Amino acid sequence: MSRTTAIIFGLTLAALAGDAGAQQSEQTFRDSSGRVTGRSTTDSQGNQTFYGPDGRTTGRASTDSQGTTTFRDSSGRVTATTTSPRR
Repeated sequence: MSRTTAIIFGLTLAALAGDAGAQQSEQTFRDSSGRVTGRSTTDSQGNQTFYGPDGRTTGRASTDSQGTTTFRDSSGRVTATTTSPRR
């Protein structure tokens, strides 16, 4: 799995993880050999920050009240959006 694929996979997993609770959380992503490929943190508002294996910020994601999640790269540029069905 390439590094780019691993990051996209991690971002997708994080987006699909469900509604964020009122607590902060952290998730670590590993490849099939167990090496850390990145991590993410979620703040109390549900905003996610993604980090590469070197600890540098690689992107952010936030979900609006309509259920649309916007992904941004480390420079703040929109890279993708996804909408989940409302429950």
